Amino acid sequence: MTRYAPRELAEVLKDGLLSFPVTPFDEQLALDEAKLREHLEWQSSYDIGGLFVAGGTGEGFSLTLQESERVVRTAVATVRDGVPVLGSATGSTAQAVEFAKMAEAAGADGLLLMPPYLTETTQEGLRAHVAAVLEATSLGVILYNRANGIYSAETVASLAQAYPNLIGFKDGIGNFEHLARVTAANGDRLFYLGGLPTAETYALPLLQMGMSTYSSAMFNFVPEFALEFYRDVRALNTDAVHAKIKDFVLPYLDIRDRGNGYGVSIVKAGLRSVGRNPGPVRPPLRDLSAQEQQTLDALVASVAPAAV
Repeated sequence: MTRYAPRELAEVLKDGLLSFPVTPFDEQLALDEAKLREHLEWQSSYDIGGLFVAGGTGEGFSLTLQESERVVRTAVATVRDGVPVLGSATGSTAQAVEFAKMAEAAGADGLLLMPPYLTETTQEGLRAHVAAVLEATSLGVILYNRANGIYSAETVASLAQAYPNLIGFKDGIGNFEHLARVTAANGDRLFYLGGLPTAETYALPLLQMGMSTYSSAMFNFVPEFALEFYRDVRALNTDAVHAKIKDFVLPYLDIRDRGNGYGVSIVKAGLRSVGRNPGPVRPPLRDLSAQEQQTLDALVASVAPAAV
């Protein structure tokens, strides 16, 4: 049974830091539920606004429907009361509908709708894709504007008018003109969150675009740092934000940019840096090299020295 109606969920999510927990695997690449529960207990012990499980950082793209259901059910049973749990819907329209139905049945509070799989499409096609998912669930749904799912302001407005359970717009592109059009067309009907890779880099300018929050992957392994960064952003403490970007975020990006797909791999590596090994990533991703791991270990120790 969900704990938040769609509009209630939007109000909760818009004013707190959000994060995407990793999905732990064992050495045979099978889902490790014991480590997942341990990780979720730790993550939800902090003042986090919401947790999106089986999402991008959670390698949702590599999970079967049955595995995703296990992740969502585990999260619902584990995360402390008061922290919303959101699932994700991915793949083709038919698959996304199945993921949406599963997430609701498993007790999720909301849903992130990922871009449709692979193929290019029109705005009419995107609208039909989203509409099918919105009609399949009563959960509050957030659109992820990224890759081949780039929604025009008119498409978003049309969907928001027709479907009360569309509650949010997550941007993973960073086109400020496009964002201005989306926010102007939809106003406070939706809430807006930043979803660019390593969102901390863009948090200050996006706040000025009306994005009161963002999803932090690094919260997975340096939650205190991530929350302090978010507080600095919301307080418009630009000196503190810029110092943290210079001292930690940019060196972190230098490691992340050494390999395609490292945006996920480096988060699991960060957990290894703090003594919380979540196991390997699944192909087609690959883990950081031993040297890259050592470089990250030293960087993480600079902001979380007691954890290593």
